[in-house]
Amino acid sequence: MKLKNKYFFLRHGKNIHQTELKDIIYCYPDDNPPCSLIEEGISQAKEAGEKLKDKGIEHIFCSDILRTRQTAKIVSEIIGFDDSKIIYDTRLRDINWGIFGGKHKDEAWAYYNNDKSKKFNEATPEGETWNDCRKRMLEVLEEIENSFENRNILIISHGDPLWLLEGYINEISDEELLNKRAELMIQTGEVREI
Repeated sequence: MKLKNKYFFLRHGKNIHQTELKDIIYCYPDDNPPCSLIEEGISQAKEAGEKLKDKGIEHIFCSDILRTRQTAKIVSEIIGFDDSKIIYDTRLRDINWGIFGGKHKDEAWAYYNNDKSKKFNEATPEGETWNDCRKRMLEVLEEIENSFENRNILIISHGDPLWLLEGYINEISDEELLNKRAELMIQTGEVREI
């Protein structure tokens, strides 16, 4: 896919779902109380800010969930971006696992008989598919592409949404996305230039 702008993707910094709750699915839109960055996540956000410092970021689009907002605030301070100009968008939120929010990942995958490819087209009860998630991410991308040209844009979101969006931009098939999920998945605090 040919893009009119240069994009940088950033996944929020670490929180308890990458440590003590690493096998537990986030609730949607966020846990109660909301997940905040742990010390390592704050450090990751600071490192991301340093990596982005000389990239000339002109616009920041961010999920409205606490862990991404915290990441955005840290990064914006380091790169000298006015954080009042960050655009928060609910379409950049993490995937909605519906009734499996707060439950073990194995329980959610058992719903699909451990056939992860079903997640592309079959939603969990009260949840969404990977295709649903990709569609809302693409809506944001298309709006940005229709509004700007030759800009450096930072998108701060979550693992699955960024994985799906990057796969679409790079024209990676769903089968390959799934087969290479571990290596293609953006890590917490990772900056990826697209």
